[in-house]
Amino acid sequence: MRNSQDFAPPGPDTATAARRRPVRHRAAAALTAAVTFALVLTGCGGGGDAAPKSASGSASGSGSASGSAKSSADADRVEPLAGTPAPELPVTVESADGRKVTIDSADRIVPLTGSLSEIVFTLGLGRQVVARDITATFEQAEELPVVTRAHDVSAESVLSLKPTIVLADTTTGPSEAIDQIRDAGIPLLVVEHAGGLDDVGRRIDTVAEALGVPSAGTELKKRTERRIADVQKSVPDHADGEKPRVAFLYLRGSASVYLLGGAESGAGSLLEAAGAVDAGKESGLDKDFTAITSEALAKAAPDAILLMTKGLASVGGMDGLVKIPGIAETPAGMDRRVVTVDDGVLLNYGPRTDRVLAEIIGQLYAKGGTGR
Repeated sequence: MRNSQDFAPPGPDTATAARRRPVRHRAAAALTAAVTFALVLTGCGGGGDAAPKSASGSASGSGSASGSAKSSADADRVEPLAGTPAPELPVTVESADGRKVTIDSADRIVPLTGSLSEIVFTLGLGRQVVARDITATFEQAEELPVVTRAHDVSAESVLSLKPTIVLADTTTGPSEAIDQIRDAGIPLLVVEHAGGLDDVGRRIDTVAEALGVPSAGTELKKRTERRIADVQKSVPDHADGEKPRVAFLYLRGSASVYLLGGAESGAGSLLEAAGAVDAGKESGLDKDFTAITSEALAKAAPDAILLMTKGLASVGGMDGLVKIPGIAETPAGMDRRVVTVDDGVLLNYGPRTDRVLAEIIGQLYAKGGTGR
């Protein structure tokens, strides 16, 4: 799945996009299709509905699982390292698509996903970022020009800003835009997509090396991994030995998009780190997403439901959620138990992942449950 981070679609022709991507990125393509459909029906574009900073109508509780993690009120800000590192360039690095890329300058950086933007800003190089894609929803980036159109990269917009380095993800598209940027002589590095907690440090190292600040990358990686480990210590023991079953749902009610996450949804790593069971995966869903049915929900039998905040708001909050066929009959639906995390950060797997994990743990184990 493309991170919320990157939950937005990289191209309008999602069937073609799915075919041209490797199997390991089909999670991105599945959610791409859903969100593209939602955008078409709702007429969204630019920086509006598709890339919310926050969403009201959440029925979840709140709580902080660790002092190292920020509260949800701070979720749309990143926390840069102290000081501004001085890039040591040029460097030549290997792109995830097999090319060798030489970077001579980090003066004008264009990250093409929200998660990559987070890494650049948190490394302390935010002042050198000259544009953002629509999934970069955090406060420090909000004034930057957007170089995506309905989540497709606009090569013309990127080139007009005269970048010295462009950072893309393996799910970034369309491929024609990537080729056009490269053909113009702009160094473009493709970074391997993130699918879980194990990818956090790798992506930080990759970006830091490309920008000529490997020491800052090492510092940020250590800080991020330490904070994630600290948050994990807050997972309570399960007195009965039973871990809570949590289903990840992707919802866009305005476009009738209702999906149940499976093994490749991207949420499993977070749920497992929170001491929970990914109910979709455990029920045998080995794909990324599948349409919600009463039968699938009954088999998953979740004790709680994980949602993006805007997804819950799109169906009318908790009252609307339980009207989706099959939801009310699950343990989660009967208990009205949900966990919500902001769309723009949930699946980023980057410097703010400790906050995401703290949100999940805090809500999942809140006294008396959540969403009541």
